[in-house]
Amino acid sequence: MSTKHISLLLIISLLFNLTSGIDYRAESLRLHFNKKGKIEVQSKIPINTKDDLNIVYNPGVLEPVRKIIADNSTVYKYTLKSHTVAVITDGTAVLGLGDLGPEAALPVMEGKALLFKELGEVDAFPICLDTKDPEEIIQTVKYISPTFGAIHLEDISSPRCFEIEDRLSRELDIPVLHTDQHATAVAVTAGLINALRIIKKEWQELKIVVVGAGAGGLSTCRLLLNFNPKDIILVNKGGIVYDGRPDLNPIVSKMAKITNKNKMKGNLTDALINADVFIGLSTSKVLTAKMIKTMAKDPIVFALANPDPEILPEEAFAGGARIVATGRPEFPNHINNHLVFPGLFRGALMVRASSIVEDMKVGAARALASLVSIRELNEKFIIPDVFDKRCAKVIADEVASVAEKLGLAKHPGNREW
Repeated sequence: MSTKHISLLLIISLLFNLTSGIDYRAESLRLHFNKKGKIEVQSKIPINTKDDLNIVYNPGVLEPVRKIIADNSTVYKYTLKSHTVAVITDGTAVLGLGDLGPEAALPVMEGKALLFKELGEVDAFPICLDTKDPEEIIQTVKYISPTFGAIHLEDISSPRCFEIEDRLSRELDIPVLHTDQHATAVAVTAGLINALRIIKKEWQELKIVVVGAGAGGLSTCRLLLNFNPKDIILVNKGGIVYDGRPDLNPIVSKMAKITNKNKMKGNLTDALINADVFIGLSTSKVLTAKMIKTMAKDPIVFALANPDPEILPEEAFAGGARIVATGRPEFPNHINNHLVFPGLFRGALMVRASSIVEDMKVGAARALASLVSIRELNEKFIIPDVFDKRCAKVIADEVASVAEKLGLAKHPGNREW
């Protein structure tokens, strides 16, 4: 790990320490050292006698083996495959800091596996690959896929993550999802659904500005297009993204063809004039109160960059923002993909869906938004808390239902977990 990356990690931890008074860096280091990691493999079956041993292993285990030989699909009935996800990374985009390597990525992947279990009751196991080659990653995941019911891609740099996810989704018959893209998009969409209920605007009249053309920004644009907004303007480091801009990579260029209908050019300041919604999935301090003042009436500002948002809530309100959300848990309206991915995978696993498609994500966003009742809904509460245990269940049920309607469920009707 480079000195630059270590310095960034120290800055991040310091920023969070200042807001809570807890030295998270020291506490986390102590926890990881004392526990030797955050997850473990735990037996469901005690082995106290020879009979126990003979049942769980040889010769008893030969019976489920015979069942699976006769019908491969019964592996879901007799093994952990039905409820287990592989959390895969190459360590190239860890915590938004870049290429830290597979070893340094392992504590983060352990954390993701822990969140799967605690928030969604899904078993997950971290696998950090010592290769950056997309073809090697794809082949490795295919080789290990018989063990798992789904594949969760995490912290793989863009645009490589798009190719890897696309190939694996086409070449495997189990769900494959890069949640930096899709779970983020679902959480953002759910928050926006409820924000619109407050300001009483329709999707068809919205001009939405999305800042950040990485994995999260592109997936968010794609999901929001399902709701038919008037227009979406995507902005990256080079300014407004428009069809024909010569410096765009193929993935962003494809998005340029279905957004920015009038081929607007310029910078973020230009894009925000009369915009209804700002969605930031980029970096800190790119938005100012002065820029918000040029937006339409009752502007919605989702400043989701971490650890520092594109604008702090107090500055956004000073600029006239009606509703503000961030990616920081100490502020109201904390939008985070932790709300989404446990339920997405749980729903797909319940009915053995072959993939997780766009309609499932739309349903997941609506389901998550529905957990905030009309009575509870206000400018500072547009999305459930990450510890709300209903999130995973309601998302899972909706994902399972959509999979069944689309004919993607190999085990329709199942809601047991």
